[in-house]
This record gives sequence, structure tokens and C-alpha cells, in this order.
Amino acid sequence: MSTYSEVLSQAQNLTPDEQQKLLEVLSALMRDRVTTQTLSSRERLPGKNLKRWRGFLPYRVDALEFQLQIREEWDD
Repeated sequence: MSTYSEVLSQAQNLTPDEQQKLLEVLSALMRDRVTTQTLSSRERLPGKNLKRWRGFLPYRVDALEFQLQIREEWDD
């Protein structure tokens, strides 16, 4: 297994095109890792008791309609 300094030294010896390609691959790896971690943390949130996570309303609410209703109340 290579150490960070070894990999950095090897990357510095690459051509600019190879460095660009390496940067793109590393960026894709990080995006995939962040996406995977985000998805797995979201999957864990609700758990078995999904109703508990729905909030205080007994039904789904259209966010835009709710916002417009609140604004109308402010205007009154």
C-alpha cells in the first residue's frame, strides 16, 4: 500500500493531461463516496416508526399551497 507522500510524488511526475485525468477520477470517487454516505444516512432516519417522522399534520400538505395560505393570513 502506497503512502500519501508516495502517491503525491508519483502524481507530480505525471504529464499535465495525466494529472487532469487523475483529478477527474479522484473527484468522481469522492462524489460517489459522499452520495453513498448521504443515502445510507437517509435510509437510517425513519426506521420502523415512520408515522412519528411525518410531523404534526395528519395528512400530506402541498408546500406551495401552505405557503400561499400563510402569506394570505399575513396580509389580513
